[in-house]
Amino acid sequence: MRELVETVHVDAPPRQVWAALTDWTRQGEWMLLTDVEVTGGDPEAVGGRLAARTGLPRPGGRHLGVLDTMVITQWDPPRRAVVQHTGRIVRGPGTFEVVPRFAGSTVTWTEQLWLPFGVVGRLGWPLAKPAVVLGVRLSLRRFADFAMRYGG
Repeated sequence: MRELVETVHVDAPPRQVWAALTDWTRQGEWMLLTDVEVTGGDPEAVGGRLAARTGLPRPGGRHLGVLDTMVITQWDPPRRAVVQHTGRIVRGPGTFEVVPRFAGSTVTWTEQLWLPFGVVGRLGWPLAKPAVVLGVRLSLRRFADFAMRYGG
């Protein structure tokens, strides 16, 4: 398992940041090359199911790329949400945490990745990691802007 942890400060109160962060179907507005849909259950409770598609956008439709299915395993608003990635490629827990900080909030995004493809995945991770880190950092910067103007 490999762990990736990134943070961003957002000049908005925790409840607003939480609402923006867990507005699953709008994550594509800030998460690079991704669209998300709720696929079952309550998207604001343990057991809720989500599906994200990350890749190239298709005209008038979903992204063409990796399907990332998830189940919400922890739900503690407005502080912490954990999803278990259950897809073929993306597996392991992902966590969003929101902590009050000065006049705003700090968001921490943690992914514990269970690498696919056995030895090939483990050997390939050092090559893929810089692109993954760059994508997460850019997405979090975009999220900070999204959350500051978020209106629900």
